[in-house]
Amino acid sequence: MTLSKPLPALPELPTTLPDHTQLPESDGTFVKNFQEHPQSILLTDSITPVLQQRHPDGQYCIGQDCGIYWRISEPPEKGAEAPDWFYVPHVPPILNGQMRRSYVLWQEIVAPLIVLEFVSGDGREERDATPFLGKFWVYEQAIRVPFYGIYEVANASIEVYHLVDGCYHLLAANQRGHCPIDPLGVELGIWPGRYQNVELPWLRWWDLQGNLLPTGDERAEQERQRAEQAEALLEQERSRADHLAERLRALGVNPDEPSS
Repeated sequence: MTLSKPLPALPELPTTLPDHTQLPESDGTFVKNFQEHPQSILLTDSITPVLQQRHPDGQYCIGQDCGIYWRISEPPEKGAEAPDWFYVPHVPPILNGQMRRSYVLWQEIVAPLIVLEFVSGDGREERDATPFLGKFWVYEQAIRVPFYGIYEVANASIEVYHLVDGCYHLLAANQRGHCPIDPLGVELGIWPGRYQNVELPWLRWWDLQGNLLPTGDERAEQERQRAEQAEALLEQERSRADHLAERLRALGVNPDEPSS
Protein backbone atom coordinates (compact mmCIF):
# COMPACT_ATOMS: atom_id res chain seq x y z
CA MET A 1 0.00 0.00 0.00
CA THR A 2 1.40 3.39 -1.04
CA LEU A 3 0.72 6.28 1.28
CA SER A 4 0.06 9.64 -0.35
CA LYS A 5 2.33 12.50 0.61
CA PRO A 6 0.80 15.02 3.02
CA LEU A 7 -0.10 18.37 1.51
CA PRO A 8 2.05 21.33 2.53
CA ALA A 9 0.59 23.33 5.40
CA LEU A 10 -1.03 26.65 4.64
CA PRO A 11 0.49 29.70 6.35
CA GLU A 12 -1.32 31.19 9.31
CA LEU A 13 -3.54 34.06 8.28
CA PRO A 14 -3.06 37.50 9.83
CA THR A 15 -5.92 38.97 11.81
CA THR A 16 -6.41 41.72 9.20
CA LEU A 17 -6.48 40.66 5.56
CA PRO A 18 -5.20 43.03 2.86
CA ASP A 19 -7.52 44.26 0.13
CA HIS A 20 -6.96 45.01 -3.56
CA THR A 21 -5.39 48.40 -2.77
CA GLN A 22 -2.69 46.82 -0.58
CA LEU A 23 -1.64 43.90 -2.78
CA PRO A 24 0.76 44.06 -5.77
CA GLU A 25 -1.05 44.49 -9.07
CA SER A 26 1.79 42.87 -11.03
CA ASP A 27 4.56 40.36 -10.43
CA GLY A 28 6.88 42.39 -12.63
CA THR A 29 7.08 39.89 -15.49
CA PHE A 30 6.71 40.83 -19.12
CA VAL A 31 3.75 39.86 -21.29
CA LYS A 32 4.88 36.66 -23.02
CA ASN A 33 4.09 37.66 -26.60
CA PHE A 34 2.51 40.34 -28.77
CA GLN A 35 -0.65 38.29 -29.34
CA GLU A 36 -1.87 38.19 -25.72
CA HIS A 37 -3.28 41.73 -25.45
CA PRO A 38 -5.07 41.72 -28.84
CA GLN A 39 -6.52 38.32 -28.00
CA SER A 40 -7.89 39.57 -24.68
CA ILE A 41 -9.34 42.68 -26.33
CA LEU A 42 -10.98 40.55 -29.01
CA LEU A 43 -12.67 38.35 -26.39
CA THR A 44 -13.87 41.31 -24.32
CA ASP A 45 -15.04 43.43 -27.26
CA SER A 46 -17.12 40.69 -28.85
CA ILE A 47 -18.83 39.40 -25.69
CA THR A 48 -19.61 42.81 -24.17
CA PRO A 49 -23.12 43.09 -25.75
CA VAL A 50 -23.98 39.63 -24.38
CA LEU A 51 -22.82 40.59 -20.88
CA GLN A 52 -24.66 43.91 -21.00
CA GLN A 53 -27.84 42.04 -21.88
CA ARG A 54 -27.29 39.49 -19.12
CA HIS A 55 -26.39 42.20 -16.58
CA PRO A 56 -28.64 45.22 -17.22
CA ASP A 57 -27.55 46.48 -13.79
CA GLY A 58 -23.91 46.47 -14.96
CA GLN A 59 -22.84 44.17 -12.14
CA TYR A 60 -20.01 42.14 -13.66
CA CYS A 61 -16.29 42.50 -14.24
CA ILE A 62 -13.69 41.24 -16.69
CA GLY A 63 -10.03 40.76 -15.85
CA GLN A 64 -7.26 40.73 -18.45
CA ASP A 65 -3.88 39.54 -17.18
CA CYS A 66 -5.04 40.55 -13.69
CA GLY A 67 -4.16 38.77 -10.45
CA ILE A 68 -6.70 36.67 -8.55
CA TYR A 69 -5.52 36.48 -4.93
CA TRP A 70 -6.65 33.23 -3.32
CA ARG A 71 -4.32 32.89 -0.28
CA ILE A 72 -1.93 34.88 1.90
CA SER A 73 1.72 34.27 1.05
CA GLU A 74 5.12 35.90 1.18
CA PRO A 75 5.79 37.55 -1.16
CA PRO A 76 2.09 38.35 -1.67
CA GLU A 77 2.06 37.74 -5.44
CA LYS A 78 2.93 34.07 -4.82
CA GLY A 79 -0.63 33.70 -3.52
CA ALA A 80 -2.18 34.84 -6.79
CA GLU A 81 -2.84 33.51 -10.27
CA ALA A 82 -3.15 35.95 -13.16
CA PRO A 83 -5.31 34.44 -15.93
CA ASP A 84 -4.96 36.04 -19.33
CA TRP A 85 -8.75 36.59 -19.32
CA PHE A 86 -11.56 35.97 -16.85
CA TYR A 87 -15.17 36.97 -16.21
CA VAL A 88 -16.96 37.32 -12.87
CA PRO A 89 -20.76 37.71 -12.73
CA HIS A 90 -22.74 39.71 -10.18
CA VAL A 91 -19.94 41.85 -8.78
CA PRO A 92 -19.55 45.64 -9.14
CA PRO A 93 -17.18 46.83 -11.88
CA ILE A 94 -15.71 49.36 -9.42
CA LEU A 95 -15.00 48.41 -5.80
CA ASN A 96 -15.37 50.99 -3.04
CA GLY A 97 -15.09 53.81 -5.55
CA GLN A 98 -11.85 52.50 -7.07
CA MET A 99 -10.91 50.47 -10.11
CA ARG A 100 -9.67 47.08 -9.02
CA ARG A 101 -5.91 46.63 -8.96
CA SER A 102 -6.51 42.89 -8.57
CA TYR A 103 -9.31 40.48 -7.68
CA VAL A 104 -9.14 39.40 -4.03
CA LEU A 105 -11.26 36.34 -3.23
CA TRP A 106 -11.46 36.89 0.53
CA GLN A 107 -12.80 40.38 -0.23
CA GLU A 108 -15.06 39.53 -3.18
CA ILE A 109 -16.17 35.96 -2.26
CA VAL A 110 -17.60 35.36 -5.79
CA ALA A 111 -15.35 33.17 -7.97
CA PRO A 112 -14.95 33.83 -11.71
CA LEU A 113 -17.30 31.84 -13.93
CA ILE A 114 -14.58 31.27 -16.52
CA VAL A 115 -10.83 31.78 -16.74
CA LEU A 116 -8.75 31.50 -19.90
CA GLU A 117 -5.03 30.92 -20.20
CA PHE A 118 -3.11 31.57 -23.43
CA VAL A 119 -0.28 29.06 -23.79
CA SER A 120 3.05 30.47 -24.93
CA GLY A 121 5.23 27.48 -23.97
CA ASP A 122 4.49 23.77 -24.10
CA GLY A 123 1.32 23.94 -21.98
CA ARG A 124 2.73 22.17 -18.93
CA GLU A 125 2.35 25.26 -16.76
CA GLU A 126 -1.35 25.57 -17.59
CA ARG A 127 -1.95 21.85 -16.93
CA ASP A 128 0.11 21.61 -13.74
CA ALA A 129 -2.01 19.95 -11.04
CA THR A 130 0.62 20.17 -8.27
CA PRO A 131 -1.25 21.03 -5.02
CA PHE A 132 -0.96 24.71 -4.02
CA LEU A 133 1.45 25.44 -6.89
CA GLY A 134 0.04 24.34 -10.24
CA LYS A 135 -2.42 26.52 -12.14
CA PHE A 136 -4.73 23.62 -12.90
CA TRP A 137 -4.94 22.70 -9.21
CA VAL A 138 -5.46 26.30 -8.08
CA TYR A 139 -8.33 26.91 -10.51
CA GLU A 140 -9.92 23.53 -9.77
CA GLN A 141 -9.43 23.09 -6.03
CA ALA A 142 -8.74 26.55 -4.57
CA ILE A 143 -10.57 29.16 -6.65
CA ARG A 144 -13.02 26.52 -7.97
CA VAL A 145 -13.68 28.16 -11.32
CA PRO A 146 -16.59 26.43 -13.13
CA PHE A 147 -14.95 26.71 -16.59
CA TYR A 148 -11.22 26.71 -17.30
CA GLY A 149 -9.96 27.15 -20.87
CA ILE A 150 -6.46 26.46 -22.19
CA TYR A 151 -5.86 28.11 -25.58
CA GLU A 152 -2.86 27.14 -27.70
CA VAL A 153 -2.44 29.40 -30.71
CA ALA A 154 0.49 27.31 -31.98
CA ASN A 155 -1.79 24.26 -32.23
CA ALA A 156 -4.95 26.21 -33.12
CA SER A 157 -6.72 24.48 -30.21
CA ILE A 158 -8.83 25.20 -27.14
CA GLU A 159 -9.43 22.84 -24.22
CA VAL A 160 -12.24 23.74 -21.84
CA TYR A 161 -12.63 22.00 -18.48
CA HIS A 162 -15.90 22.01 -16.54
CA LEU A 163 -15.97 21.67 -12.76
CA VAL A 164 -18.26 18.75 -11.89
CA ASP A 165 -18.43 17.29 -8.36
CA GLY A 166 -15.25 19.14 -7.41
CA CYS A 167 -13.13 17.92 -10.34
CA TYR A 168 -12.42 19.22 -13.83
CA HIS A 169 -13.76 17.23 -16.77
CA LEU A 170 -12.78 18.01 -20.34
CA LEU A 171 -15.75 19.36 -22.29
CA ALA A 172 -16.50 17.61 -25.56
CA ALA A 173 -16.66 19.90 -28.58
CA ASN A 174 -19.98 20.12 -30.42
CA GLN A 175 -20.53 19.45 -34.13
CA ARG A 176 -19.08 22.87 -34.94
CA GLY A 177 -15.91 22.13 -33.01
CA HIS A 178 -16.89 24.65 -30.31
CA CYS A 179 -17.10 24.26 -26.54
CA PRO A 180 -20.49 25.39 -25.16
CA ILE A 181 -20.41 27.64 -22.09
CA ASP A 182 -24.07 27.18 -21.26
CA PRO A 183 -24.35 29.61 -18.30
CA LEU A 184 -23.22 32.39 -20.65
CA GLY A 185 -25.24 31.20 -23.64
CA VAL A 186 -22.14 31.16 -25.84
CA GLU A 187 -19.66 28.81 -27.45
CA LEU A 188 -15.88 29.11 -27.47
CA GLY A 189 -13.81 28.05 -30.44
CA ILE A 190 -11.06 28.80 -32.94
CA TRP A 191 -11.56 31.36 -35.72
CA PRO A 192 -8.88 31.48 -38.44
CA GLY A 193 -8.93 35.06 -39.65
CA ARG A 194 -7.42 38.53 -39.57
CA TYR A 195 -7.64 40.71 -36.48
CA GLN A 196 -5.58 43.86 -35.90
CA ASN A 197 -3.74 43.15 -39.16
CA VAL A 198 -2.61 39.67 -38.06
CA GLU A 199 -3.74 36.34 -39.51
CA LEU A 200 -3.99 33.77 -36.71
CA PRO A 201 -6.25 31.04 -35.33
CA TRP A 202 -7.87 33.44 -32.84
CA LEU A 203 -9.95 32.38 -29.85
CA ARG A 204 -13.52 33.69 -30.29
CA TRP A 205 -17.12 33.47 -29.11
CA TRP A 206 -20.20 32.25 -30.99
CA ASP A 207 -23.82 32.16 -29.88
CA LEU A 208 -25.48 28.78 -29.29
CA GLN A 209 -26.83 28.83 -32.86
CA GLY A 210 -23.31 29.03 -34.24
CA ASN A 211 -23.29 32.73 -35.17
CA LEU A 212 -19.95 34.46 -34.62
CA LEU A 213 -20.16 37.27 -32.05
CA PRO A 214 -18.77 40.33 -33.86
CA THR A 215 -16.43 42.96 -32.49
CA GLY A 216 -17.44 46.61 -32.41
CA ASP A 217 -15.63 47.24 -35.71
CA GLU A 218 -17.28 44.21 -37.28
CA ARG A 219 -20.70 45.38 -36.07
CA ALA A 220 -20.05 48.81 -37.57
CA GLU A 221 -18.99 47.20 -40.87
CA GLN A 222 -22.12 45.04 -40.88
CA GLU A 223 -24.27 48.13 -40.34
CA ARG A 224 -22.43 49.93 -43.16
CA GLN A 225 -23.01 47.01 -45.51
CA ARG A 226 -26.70 46.84 -44.55
CA ALA A 227 -27.06 50.57 -45.21
CA GLU A 228 -25.35 50.19 -48.59
CA GLN A 229 -27.61 47.28 -49.51
CA ALA A 230 -30.70 49.24 -48.48
CA GLU A 231 -29.54 52.22 -50.56
CA ALA A 232 -28.86 49.93 -53.53
CA LEU A 233 -32.37 48.46 -53.30
CA LEU A 234 -33.86 51.93 -53.06
CA GLU A 235 -31.90 52.98 -56.14
CA GLN A 236 -33.19 49.93 -58.04
CA GLU A 237 -36.75 50.89 -57.12
CA ARG A 238 -36.15 54.47 -58.32
CA SER A 239 -34.68 53.16 -61.59
CA ARG A 240 -37.66 50.86 -62.19
CA ALA A 241 -40.10 53.70 -61.47
CA ASP A 242 -38.26 56.02 -63.88
CA HIS A 243 -38.24 53.34 -66.58
CA LEU A 244 -41.98 52.75 -66.13
CA ALA A 245 -42.66 56.47 -66.34
CA GLU A 246 -40.70 56.69 -69.61
CA ARG A 247 -42.72 53.84 -71.13
CA LEU A 248 -45.98 55.49 -70.11
CA ARG A 249 -44.92 58.78 -71.71
CA ALA A 250 -44.05 56.89 -74.92
CA LEU A 251 -47.62 55.60 -74.93
CA GLY A 252 -48.96 59.12 -74.54
CA VAL A 253 -49.73 58.83 -70.84
CA ASN A 254 -48.43 61.45 -68.44
CA PRO A 255 -47.53 59.57 -65.23
CA ASP A 256 -47.34 62.86 -63.32
CA GLU A 257 -51.03 63.64 -63.89
CA PRO A 258 -53.42 62.28 -61.26
CA SER A 259 -55.75 59.64 -62.66
CA SER A 260 -59.42 60.71 -62.97
